[in-house]
Amino acid sequence: MPIHPLPVMTEEQELEAIKKLTPPKTVVVRYGYLRVIGEFPYSGDQVIGCGTKLVARTTRGVEVCDMLTTTCENSGCGSSVSRKQMLDYIEKSGGKQFPFNTDGKILRIATVEDLNDNARLDSEKTNLIKLARGKVRELDLPMKIIEVEQMLSRDRIIFYFTAEGRVDFRDLVKQLAAELHIRIEMRQVGARDEARIVADYEKCGQHCCCKQFLKVLKPVSMRSAKVQKATLDPAKISGRCGRLMCCLRYEDKTYDQLRKRLPHRNSRVMSPDGPGHVLNTQILTQLALIELPDGTRNAYPVENLEKLPGQGKISPEELADLPKPPPKPKEERPQPQPRQPRPEPKRPQPGQPLADKDVESAEGLPSANIEVDASGQKDQSDQQQDGQKQKRRRNRGRGRGRGRNRQGDQDNPQQDQSDSQEKEQSESKDPSRGDGQSDSSDPHKKRKRRRNRGRGRGRGRNKPQNPDGGSSNGGGGGGGNGGSGNSGGSGNSNQGGSPPSQE
Repeated sequence: MPIHPLPVMTEEQELEAIKKLTPPKTVVVRYGYLRVIGEFPYSGDQVIGCGTKLVARTTRGVEVCDMLTTTCENSGCGSSVSRKQMLDYIEKSGGKQFPFNTDGKILRIATVEDLNDNARLDSEKTNLIKLARGKVRELDLPMKIIEVEQMLSRDRIIFYFTAEGRVDFRDLVKQLAAELHIRIEMRQVGARDEARIVADYEKCGQHCCCKQFLKVLKPVSMRSAKVQKATLDPAKISGRCGRLMCCLRYEDKTYDQLRKRLPHRNSRVMSPDGPGHVLNTQILTQLALIELPDGTRNAYPVENLEKLPGQGKISPEELADLPKPPPKPKEERPQPQPRQPRPEPKRPQPGQPLADKDVESAEGLPSANIEVDASGQKDQSDQQQDGQKQKRRRNRGRGRGRGRNRQGDQDNPQQDQSDSQEKEQSESKDPSRGDGQSDSSDPHKKRKRRRNRGRGRGRGRNKPQNPDGGSSNGGGGGGGNGGSGNSGGSGNSNQGGSPPSQE
């Protein structure tokens, strides 16, 4: 369907188009708390549109109403309908029970004063309800006042109430009329009309259907609730009025049509996997749970099932007499196409960078000219030297804090061997040993030397030797007594390799 753009009009053209329109002759309006629909004649000279507030005289009195549409061709409103269309809608929506009348007349378009008076009347409802409920308690009447409505002409007040049965409210009307000096009208409504007057939203988040568009409230059967709902919890299937929700009637016909397509429970059917009997069905998904003779259970669409005579489980004797299921058609699956090997990307070799023609940009185009040093590529020996330097740096970083395992020691093994020999000679010629011989073969002496070296760290062990031929360790001031002395502290001396004495 082609889409045609709307014509763009200037303000002057729009005013001229409005002047050409003629006012409607009949108007469809909605008025009252029960949202009654009326078709009234209109004799004004102003063009009115949908949603306009009008003042109309109805069978109840003068009151404010809302314009819905018009039923004449010269209305100038895009939402106008013909009278035949309106009557067809009323007939389908309830017929004679539909709240529709033609006894009335449109007086004028509501002015600001009319709207202010109507708002003032609405603000007085609370006091009137309290007064009426007080009178009901005094007279001890079995009724409940739920709402009150006043006419714009202030000639009538309508009280809506609910009760389980008939109530004699003549005394109540007399007392209210004597106090308010206005004509009093009492109207009894049911539970659904009460929800239409005072309710607002339902569980679904929308306005109550009875308040939004439903005019005829037909009863709802429990059968509809059993078919459509998985549970019969009253809190889930009841509306604001305490009765079954009106929306259960909307899909009742559809559920009946879908349910007729399903096989009955415990009936025998032929499935793609063989004969079986029905255990359960689902209306919306149109699936049936089938139990096969071998005990397996599968769900099948209704289109794939064929009814068989009989009911209940199928015995082995009956299974032999039943026809075999039709063979399943083989599904032709497309054969997977072999993957084409991807071209291997060119990787640079060590010391051999890619040429300019092999380098591509992100768009897949040859790269720009790359500035190359005049000397060209580096010498292979220079590159090897750079690699060795980087390797030594890594090894030095790894060997930090781990003793002598550094690259410098690994590069000079001869230097390590000479250092170890010098150390052994110095230990063998140590004057502290006395006999000038090495005792490396004695493990006890090695451990003793290590302990002595550890004790002497930081306590003056590496001080110059005394002239007597012994080394002194002064814990305090240090003195001399035959090669060792204690003065103001404690001292230890080792002479001629003799074991230290402790005092």
